[in-house]
Parts: sequence; structure tokens; C-alpha cells
Amino acid sequence: MDFSIASILLLDGLTNGAIYALLGMAIVLVFAVTRIIFIPQGEFVAYGALTLAIFQTGKTPGTVWLLLIVAAVAALMEFTTVLRHGAGTARALTGAARTFVPAAVICGVAWWAAPHNFPLPVQALLTILIVTAFGPLVYRVAYESLADRSPLILLIVSVGVHFAMTGLGLLFFGAEGFRNPTFWDFRLAAGPVTFSGQAIIIFAASAVLILALWLFFERTLYGRALRATAVNRLGARLMGISTRTAGQLTFAMAGLIGALSGLLIGPTTTVFYDSGFLIGLKGFVAAVIAGLASYPVALVGALAVGTVEAFGSFWASAFKEVIVFTIILPVLLWRSLASGHSDEDH
Repeated sequence: MDFSIASILLLDGLTNGAIYALLGMAIVLVFAVTRIIFIPQGEFVAYGALTLAIFQTGKTPGTVWLLLIVAAVAALMEFTTVLRHGAGTARALTGAARTFVPAAVICGVAWWAAPHNFPLPVQALLTILIVTAFGPLVYRVAYESLADRSPLILLIVSVGVHFAMTGLGLLFFGAEGFRNPTFWDFRLAAGPVTFSGQAIIIFAASAVLILALWLFFERTLYGRALRATAVNRLGARLMGISTRTAGQLTFAMAGLIGALSGLLIGPTTTVFYDSGFLIGLKGFVAAVIAGLASYPVALVGALAVGTVEAFGSFWASAFKEVIVFTIILPVLLWRSLASGHSDEDH
């Protein structure tokens, strides 16, 4: 290996690592606020890439119909829950409408826009709206009623949600893979390395989103409320912060990050209905390196994961996934030895 090859591999690793960083921070965010290890984060990535790919063909993406179904289920659950608490039919219908109508409006706009073949940025915006809308609905259907259960129970639910979303992806998208067009057809030569327009967009979008997350948590009331929920759920409740709203907002942000990641990674590789699992796992490795707690460490860990993956694919391409996931073993061992152990019920 010479300097030229090493430079190319490093750029490729950092490009992928920037996407893994977004996923890692999303997993840290969800766990910090809700105590949920959100394994299906990668499915949002696949849904984002595949939704845009179907828009490119001039057809209505399957995620539109899936979103309608999930919204209807969530609205029915909201209706029955409000009725069960004796709030009256009118209030129950209002709650169901608040759950269903936003998703229905997004689906209606997407259904109308699909055959018109709007420019790529418009299709990307519609994709982000569709996939982001899944976040709060997934939380309402799968997690909200179990919000106070142990992390182990929530992890088991996450596994079930992952398999459900993967199966639905196969049903609505099929087994065929898609590769999206690049957002910026540009090349910049810098010695042995050539920066593509897509790579520049990935770095820029990741940096902007990371900065936006920092500003959100540091400068906004909702961000501070999420931080308070992450520190002490009971204390946040006593201070009037709705943990339910915090959970829905957190999952909406996870859906947004997943959708954006899917748009960024779509032009660089062929995405299948089940591609999100491996991509999400690499983000999870970065989150574990950060102890599911630190956003900066998750960023550094994700860049390290991307770099190891790139060099591993050069030296032993058949074992590159094994090499990446092996990173997690010494990290878990070190954290196990460095931290005290407590009983499960604590």
C-alpha cells in the first residue's frame, strides 16, 4: 500500500464515517431520552434511499401507503386510549385526528407529486417528510405504552420492530436494489485524492446537522426539555415536562436523521430493503464506543469505524464486516471492567 491508496481509503472511510456519525448520534439521542436501544434506526436509512428511488421512476413510493396504515393504527390506538380514560368521544376523535391528519396530508401531497417528476431537491424534501413522519408513529404504536418498562423489554421490542420494518420494506419495495443519482456532479482533484460532489455534500450535511443538534439542545426550550428528560425522567415529569412528547420528538428527530442519511448514502451504493440493518449496526458500534451517552465520542467512534471498514475492505474484503464489528468487543470489555455493576432492577 502506498500513500495514494492510503489517501483514497482514508477519504472513503471518513465519508462513510460521517454517515455512521449521524446514525450513532441518533441512537445515542434515542437511548438518552427514552432508554430505548433503537435497532431499527437503519431501516429509516433504507426507507429514505428507496423512497427517493421510487420517486425517480415517477411512481408513488410504497412508504406512502405504509405511512397511511401506520398512522391509521396509531390514530385508532389514540382514540381507544383516550376513551378508556373517560375523556369523551369528542376529545378522543380530536386526539385521533391529530395523529392521523398530518401523516395523511404528507401522503396526499406525495401521491399527487409522484407522477409529476419534480426536480431532485423537491423529491428529496418529500422523502424527508415521509420518513420523518414515521418516527412519532413508530413510537406511538410500539413503545409508548411500554415507556416505563426495563431497557431489556424495550430492546426486545426494538428487535421486533426491526424485523417488522424489514419485512414491510420487502413487501412495499420488493427485493430489487436501487442506486440514486448524485446531488452534485462535481470533481475536485487534490493530489492523489479526488473529492466528489457527493462526498462534499455528505461532509457538509453532517457538519450542519451536528451543529443544528448542538444549537437545538443548547439554545432551545424543547432541547433543554429533552436534556432534562434524559437526565431524570421522573424529575422532568414533576417539572411538567411531558415524557410522551419528548419521546415523540426524539423519534421524529431519529426519523429525520435516518431519512437524511439515506439520501446521502443512496448515490454511493446500491440500497436494498434490508441494507439498513448493517448500516445501522455500524452506527450502533459508534454509539457503543460512546457508551450510549456522549455525542462527541460517537462522532469520533463513527469516523474510526468508517476508516477501519475502508482499510479492512482493502486488506480482507471478505471479512470487512467482521473486522468492523470486532471493534465492539474490546470496548465492551473495557467498559465492563471500568464501570461498577448493579442489579438489573436498579
